[in-house]
Amino acid sequence: MNDIKKVSNDLDRISDMPKLESPFVREKNENGDYVVIDEINEGYEWVFERDKVIAIEKLHGTNVSVLIEQGNITAVFNRKNRVPPYSTGKRFITQAILNSADRSYTNLKDGQWFGEVVGPKLHGNPYDLDEHLWIPFQRYSWKHLEYKSWGKYPKDFDTISRWFKDDLIPLFYSKIHGVGFDEARENGFVEGIVFTDPKTMEMAKLRRDMFDWYKGARH
Repeated sequence: MNDIKKVSNDLDRISDMPKLESPFVREKNENGDYVVIDEINEGYEWVFERDKVIAIEKLHGTNVSVLIEQGNITAVFNRKNRVPPYSTGKRFITQAILNSADRSYTNLKDGQWFGEVVGPKLHGNPYDLDEHLWIPFQRYSWKHLEYKSWGKYPKDFDTISRWFKDDLIPLFYSKIHGVGFDEARENGFVEGIVFTDPKTMEMAKLRRDMFDWYKGARH
C-alpha cells in the first residue's frame, strides 16, 4: 500500500514537457507539406525581440524526465508515463539514464528534470551512437549545444532560412564524437533549434524540415 501511495504522489508532482510551437506561422504548400512562412506566430515575438534568448540545438530522440529526491533518481517518466526500471519495452530508457549517470549528467538538484533520450533504438540513430544517453536540457544542452552566432546576424525569415539550410552546425555530433565542425557538417545530423528564454522558460522550436526547401521525410 505504501508503494502504491508513493507512485500516486509522484504522478501528482510531475508535469509533462509542454508542446513546443514554431515561432513562424505554418501553412500547407502546393505539395501539401506543412511549412513555415515569413510571418511571426502570434505570441512568439519574444524569440526575435529579447536579447537574452538562446538558440539550443534540438535533439531528435524521445522526451524523458527524471525525478530527483535527496540526490537520488526516484522516478523516470516518458512524457507522463512512468517507466519502471524492469520495463522490457522501455529498457533502453533505463540504460540511457544509467549511461548518463556514469557521465555525471544526472548530478542534479532535487526536482523534475527534462531531457532527451537518444541512441540506437531511436529514429535510425542519426547521431551514430553506440549506446543510449539521456541528455538533460539545462545541465547539458544549455551548456554545450548553444549556437553563439544567434543574435549576431539579422533575425529576419530569409536570413534564418539560409542559416538552417547551409550553416547549421551539428553541435551534439561534434561534441559527442570529438570531431571538428567541418567533419560534423559532412557526417553529422542536426534537426533544428529550440529557442529558449532562460528567465521565463518560454520555448519555441524550429526544425529544418519545416522549411519549404527541405528535401526528405518530414515529421
